[in-house]
Amino acid sequence: MNNAFKKAASFVLAAAMSMSLAACGGGSSSTGSAAGSAGSATDSTAAKKVDTSEHVKLNMLVLGNKPTNGRMEAAIAEENKLLTKKVNAEISLQYIEWADWQSKYQLALSSGDGSVDLIVTATDWLYAWQSAKKGAFLPLDENMLSTYAPQTYASVPKEDWKDCTKDGKIWFIPEDQYTQYTNHGFYYRGDWAKQAGIDKVTKFEDIEKYLAAVKKNHPDAVPWDVGAPNNLSGLYPGYIQSHTKDTVMLGTDVGNYQIFYYDNSNPYKAICPIMDSNEFVDFAKLMKKWGDAGYWRSDVLNYQGDTTNLMYAGKSGADQHHTQSYITDRRPNMDAKQPGSNLQFYYWGMENKNVNKDLDTHGAMAVSATSKNPERALMVYDLIRNDKDIYYLHNHGIEGKDYVMKDGKLDHPTGWDATKDALDTNFWAGRMDKYEPDATNWYSGKNEIYKELSSFAGKYALGKFAFTPDNVSSEIAAVADVCNTYIPSIAYGKAGDPTEAVNKFRQALKDAGYDKVLAEIQTQLDAEKTADAK
Repeated sequence: MNNAFKKAASFVLAAAMSMSLAACGGGSSSTGSAAGSAGSATDSTAAKKVDTSEHVKLNMLVLGNKPTNGRMEAAIAEENKLLTKKVNAEISLQYIEWADWQSKYQLALSSGDGSVDLIVTATDWLYAWQSAKKGAFLPLDENMLSTYAPQTYASVPKEDWKDCTKDGKIWFIPEDQYTQYTNHGFYYRGDWAKQAGIDKVTKFEDIEKYLAAVKKNHPDAVPWDVGAPNNLSGLYPGYIQSHTKDTVMLGTDVGNYQIFYYDNSNPYKAICPIMDSNEFVDFAKLMKKWGDAGYWRSDVLNYQGDTTNLMYAGKSGADQHHTQSYITDRRPNMDAKQPGSNLQFYYWGMENKNVNKDLDTHGAMAVSATSKNPERALMVYDLIRNDKDIYYLHNHGIEGKDYVMKDGKLDHPTGWDATKDALDTNFWAGRMDKYEPDATNWYSGKNEIYKELSSFAGKYALGKFAFTPDNVSSEIAAVADVCNTYIPSIAYGKAGDPTEAVNKFRQALKDAGYDKVLAEIQTQLDAEKTADAK
């Protein structure tokens, strides 16, 4: 999952880094007992009264490249035996592959051909609110949920249902019982840092000391062998997050970039640090300094190298991604491929505690508005989410072939290779901590990292804000073109004099219609503030 999410997250440049996707937990449940435990909230016999005499075939829309190894099909076949026995239905997966995934996903939602029943969605990276407004999802209510998805309905707190509700309708089901952090940051080798007398990177400026040390002590490695085309995130979002109390405003993208933020003390006021802050000028100056010092390749703007694999090979001293990837992928792989490297993680906002928890709708499940069997779709979702046997088949595969358990942790059979054998069902819309045991190779310090982040991480303030760009679509396209021209060169110190480059960038943004876009965002924010106050 992490590799797939990495591809999605790489599209975001000026964003608070979105999201991946790994796992934790352990436990059990069954359809009958969980429905009965709902008490007065649900009718414990409601699901049993549903007419399931007709066998139905359902289709779930998921994100990711469809596996070709046959493992997904084998696991789903076993899962369908249980689904047929319990609710006389079966499920198949329709993949939206990562190549041009944004356009393909939206096209699938707008087709209205009735071929899809369940839709993996999210309010941040998959714009669930905008999709609901366009009529892609079936509106739900408490009676429908308590009847056809009684376990899920009873286990989701009222506050979390509110996060999925607008205009008196529930539009999707939150992935609210799965703990993850997808806040991004900077990976660096602890052994190389210690060699240079650097105990730990705890603030953004410490990165420079580390990169300089790699440049000096490890001439065969590039300090950060990054390729701008494959790493649009750059360092700009991290710099802003670590030097301000600003948070990126989700859903206000201009092309591949997210340049609009809010100050944590005033979330209903749209701001743009690129236009308004001294921090962006300071950032541009620092990146010019780093580029001139040779901390990345001189051809960084065109370089296509894979930074992660170069780090694994000892050829790059750093990489950039999020907390989940560090725990489940980068640290374990570095321990195996570069023993003693002691890979460390400095996350953006560490020094000023400017970090938000993931939204409980960072993953969510919706019922398609054109589903021919919405009731049965909810029943199947309820089982995938809550029935341990079905959950394990859907998410982990067939025991002994796709996974094995060792001392309560998840492992794989001897010879298993993720590049050839991965299941990749990508159920990012209802994972449960209790059915997500740690993997045997995960970083052992996971709980300490979670504890630290959970002690101060805030909640994103605009969880229901859904920006509609229709009135400024041409201006947004023009602003996106300007960003594509200026941001990569500024972010990697290739734009000449930093102050002059920023001034030119700002004027180009204004000429492209930036002010009109900002005004439209603010108008819609004002309306959202009024609605939230009711």
